[in-house]
Formats: sequence, structure tokens, C-alpha cells
Amino acid sequence: HLGVDHDPAGLFRVGGSVNVNGACLTVTSLVVDGFTVDVVPETLRRTNLGVLDAGASVNLERPVPAAGRLDGHIVQGHIDGTARVVRLTAEADSTIVEVELAPELARYVVEKGFVAVDGVSLTIVDCDANRFSVAVIPHTLSVTTLGDRDIGDDVNVEVDILAKYVERLTAGRVHYQN
Repeated sequence: HLGVDHDPAGLFRVGGSVNVNGACLTVTSLVVDGFTVDVVPETLRRTNLGVLDAGASVNLERPVPAAGRLDGHIVQGHIDGTARVVRLTAEADSTIVEVELAPELARYVVEKGFVAVDGVSLTIVDCDANRFSVAVIPHTLSVTTLGDRDIGDDVNVEVDILAKYVERLTAGRVHYQN
């Protein structure tokens, strides 16, 4: 169980989804000033949730209702794996966060595409075979856990679901020319 110690507006319900550091989880009970979720071994293998200490800050987000406004990128809360923060660079009013990730995930990362880092949807500034960087504005740093991240920290990463579907749909296709 991962207990979250506050639900400031009473927005969560048993059986409802909640995104915790980018991982879509199901609320299993409501407790005084919060809620609990069950975390299965697959989630612990693919995320940084298993290394959190009691009382650690997390990013929380409720799902967008089907009739709601999509304001940003398509993020499902299905974490593909973790990546390690390798560089933090101040640039004007932003911070460039560079992370290193496994090549099997890096193939879905493209410049000016999107990636979710600990559930925060961001635009990719630059990338190569096993790294990508994102520019994070001061507001995002102040209202998410990204402002607390340091070099060596593991972050949860969700890559572009559309890229994964395109890859799957085009795998093994044979193109014929006349």
C-alpha cells in the first residue's frame, strides 16, 4: 500500500484512478486526510515508487474525463521505465533536465516530441541514443517534484504511446513496388 497523506479537496473516490508520480493507480480506500492504493510488483519494477520513503512528496493528478479538455500531450499513466537524471543546467528562466534512459525506450523519444517525467508532460529539447533533455519552467519546478530532483535520482518515464503503436503496426510490413 502507498498511503498519500492528503486529499485537499476530497477529489478522490474508491475505485477511481489517480496518477502518482506518473503511474496510474486505483484508489482502494479513503482514510483521514488521504487515500491508499495497491501497488503491484510490475509497477514496483518499472517505477521509482518502491524507493519512496514515508512522507515523500509525489506528483498527483486525477484523470481527464472523457468529455474533458485535453490540455497538453496524451499521457496514460503507464510507466515504461525509469531514467536517471544526469545533468541539471540553468538556462535563462528555465532548468534543462537531462536524463539517461535505456535504448529500448530512447527509440520512442524525438526532438520536439513529448515525454512524461514523474507524470509531468514535457516537450523534448534534444535527444540521442540514450539521453534526452527537457526545459522546465519555474512554475513547474515549484509545483512538482521535479524541483526537488538532483543528479543521480531516478524518475519515472512514459514515452509516446502513438510512437509505440506506429512501431507495432508497421513491424514486419512488406512494401511492394511495381
